[in-house]
Amino acid sequence: MNGYRTIIEPFRIKSVEPIRLTTVEERAEKLRAVGYNLFGLHSDDVLVDLLTDSGTGAMSAEQWAGIQRGDESYAGSPSWYRFEAAVKELFPFRHVIPTHQGRAAEKILFSVIGGSGKVIPSNTHFDTTRANVEHSGAEAIDLVIGEARIPSNQHPFKGNMDLGRLESALTEHRGKVPVVFVTVTNNSGGGQPVSLENLRATRKICDRFSVPLFLDACRFAENAWLIREREPGQHERAVPDIVRDMAALADGMTMSAKKDGLANIGGWLAVNDDELARRCRELLILTEGFPTYGGLAGRDLEAIAIGLREVVDHDYLRYRLRATAYLGEQLRAAGIPIVEPVGGHAVYIDARALCPQIEPLQYPGQAVATALYLEGGVRGCEIGTVMFGRRPDGREVPAMLDLVRLAIPRRVYTQSHVDFVAEVAAKVAARAPQLKGFRIESEPASLRHFTARFAPL
Repeated sequence: MNGYRTIIEPFRIKSVEPIRLTTVEERAEKLRAVGYNLFGLHSDDVLVDLLTDSGTGAMSAEQWAGIQRGDESYAGSPSWYRFEAAVKELFPFRHVIPTHQGRAAEKILFSVIGGSGKVIPSNTHFDTTRANVEHSGAEAIDLVIGEARIPSNQHPFKGNMDLGRLESALTEHRGKVPVVFVTVTNNSGGGQPVSLENLRATRKICDRFSVPLFLDACRFAENAWLIREREPGQHERAVPDIVRDMAALADGMTMSAKKDGLANIGGWLAVNDDELARRCRELLILTEGFPTYGGLAGRDLEAIAIGLREVVDHDYLRYRLRATAYLGEQLRAAGIPIVEPVGGHAVYIDARALCPQIEPLQYPGQAVATALYLEGGVRGCEIGTVMFGRRPDGREVPAMLDLVRLAIPRRVYTQSHVDFVAEVAAKVAARAPQLKGFRIESEPASLRHFTARFAPL
């Protein structure tokens, strides 16, 4: 509600799930047992879980009712048609191909259009996107604007594509670029939005080079709300109209419905090109399922269809982004450096600035993330050199930023939970000069942050 300081959740709670308090000694032992990798923890041992906003949200009463209506016919289920209609209401692409989650859409797409010698530019690829590009043999390059490299910079659209660098890349790699990707919002760079103006300019460059433009649209509604709030001429517009404007500038999209689909599983690939759709559907049948369910149960298709209506509701989005900004304000008040301005789904602590004594290759983000869990049972996620530092040729280099993402699940936590997280972070910040870095004891060949084991220095 406008004019009030208190953030009020635009919903009532009908079901609760207990969370367990643990001691510092218990948490220290849990960390040792999992090699200081927070992904390895049992969620029962986490008090406030901000590891990710992907698939961790709470579904509405309408979504649960839709699950009861879910039809599990193998082919041509009514649930599929409701899902397809809901997607096309916001994203009117010709072909909608359901998948069990976003990375499956990426795998299918880049298996078809990627390959050795290809180059895939983006504002910033996220972890699974980059991994799927590189798995195909292609090269993933990031072309975000320079302001995104400075966490304290107040540019309102730090997810924007650097248009000059994009034009240079398309010139240098002419004939080798099958698609340009824009991630909305830009997760790797601090949950920062992309403006409509920048999308239009990116589209014009792609047209000049005859290269398709795709969206990684996982947080499309939050990006649209930030366009409404920050971009001149957009303030009075309805979010669904802004979303449709974004979609109209693209030739296709990948989507994880575990974010702004408000569902716990699911995703899709959508394209306009008939031949590309045919080739992708062939892979879908091979790896996911029939084209009218794509690895999902009918009940999941129903939940996503309803979630797509609920996520563009202005009252929900106003609460959602205000609650995230509130956590950012609390951290700033405690003197904790964060990525600014705060984006939609998470607050990102600038671990490199908080712990300048820890070199990037000693993983300051990992040090801060483990300290948050040890202090108060709060689980966040390193977004930095652990996640992005290993190159396909085996070299390890510092990432652009070393961050700790505190991703807020949708409709799960209340203001008191957020206040507690801020209190825990303030205590960690007070002893930040004493924190030590880590070394990696073991790691897989790709996506190492999920399963690597660490040892404190």
